[in-house]
Amino acid sequence: MSKYEAQIVRTSREAREELGDVVRRFRERGAGAAPLIFGAHRRPEAAIIPFDLYREIVPLLEDLEIARIARARLASGETESLDELATKLGVALPR
Repeated sequence: MSKYEAQIVRTSREAREELGDVVRRFRERGAGAAPLIFGAHRRPEAAIIPFDLYREIVPLLEDLEIARIARARLASGETESLDELATKLGVALPR
């Protein structure tokens, strides 16, 4: 089982009270520390993660955003072929 699967969801008050311990755990375990998940009425609404882990996942988040934009453009028909784009930009493609 992954440390990310079965997380206890803390209330916002509990998260506030545990923040010092959570930061200490992040310092000790780095990117491997489990996140702090919290939200109103114990419904997961937010997560606090170690900064080392954040730095690791930012490139993945950027890739996801690029993929989301590409899917939206494909679905809307806003596409053109590479040849059309090259012609529009005055670029000769190698053949």
